[in-house]
Amino acid sequence: MAGRECSADDSVGGATTHPKETTDMDDDHKDSRQIPATMKALELRASDGRPESLVLVERPVPRPGRNQVLVRIGASPVNPSDLMFLRGLYGQKKKLPIVPGFEGSGEVIAAGAGWQARLMVGRRVACAAPFDGDGTWAEYMVTSASLCIPLRRQTSIEQGATLIVNPMTAWALLGIARQGRHRAVIQTAAASALGQMIVRLAARRNLPLVNIVRRREQVELLRQHGARHVLDSNEPDFAKRLRELCRELNVTIAFDAVAGEMTAQLMQAMPKGGRVIIYGALSEQACTVHPGSLIFEGKTLEGFWLSEWLKSRNLVSKLLTATSVQKLLATDLHTEVRARLPLEAAVSGLEQYKNHMTGGKILIVPGGA
Repeated sequence: MAGRECSADDSVGGATTHPKETTDMDDDHKDSRQIPATMKALELRASDGRPESLVLVERPVPRPGRNQVLVRIGASPVNPSDLMFLRGLYGQKKKLPIVPGFEGSGEVIAAGAGWQARLMVGRRVACAAPFDGDGTWAEYMVTSASLCIPLRRQTSIEQGATLIVNPMTAWALLGIARQGRHRAVIQTAAASALGQMIVRLAARRNLPLVNIVRRREQVELLRQHGARHVLDSNEPDFAKRLRELCRELNVTIAFDAVAGEMTAQLMQAMPKGGRVIIYGALSEQACTVHPGSLIFEGKTLEGFWLSEWLKSRNLVSKLLTATSVQKLLATDLHTEVRARLPLEAAVSGLEQYKNHMTGGKILIVPGGA
């Protein structure tokens, strides 16, 4: 059900000017605090990428069911996957209207039945949106208790908001390289927030890394962060230098967030048995790969989706991953934040992020920046 669209009279500078009725949850969901009857949220009404299709509305605060929790959202980042979802291009489809936002952080203030959900009440958590429900771009969200990660005392709400999508992807990809005993790696989109995390993690593990970017200033940025091998894909000798580095370092695995022609260039540059893992499609083009690379050279092309990777892990493995990632949020897996926007200013902030995605994350802060 669509929410009531908020007008200029509803808020001034992000503050609500009319009181919200509050109500207690019933016995199955009740917490010691009162919970508002309504909340503000960003509602997606058409998957066309137009700014006017994302509307600030007022909705009823959702109620948690069995094994679910109600999270008061403290912060939620804007990721490339969110932008793809707004345009209907992401692998996860949801029925409209829907609240977007794949990850965030906040406090669990109520829970449905089930011991795991009950144990979460009162805790600060990083959280992922349910596969078929509303997301984190709202004041409150209901999600499964299994999609929440309790935050350590040292982890801020801001860093907790970005714990899942980028840090866990970086951790998982380099784990794949280690398990496959690859001696060196290539990555595309290396100046992105995720790319910079991979740079730092690879340095920690003494894993040689070839970084591919699209602009000269990104080359300088990564070198300032200690990256040794950085290539600009727009330079005329890019393909030649890439092949030379692959031979010199014995690069046998690539992490590709671009797709399109870049995938073929990665395949051609690596020796026999090379492996390309696609985890993004920034070019919005189909991967182009010469069949000879697959048939005669034993090279492989595969996809990586964090959601599926997490599903493949058992509970102990997930907990160990979450613990390891949290310990590095202040260092190797740190996310730079360039803007903190209330819900009222989020739509214009999305346009800024689209135009300059390497300048730091935009956080949507429902309680006000």
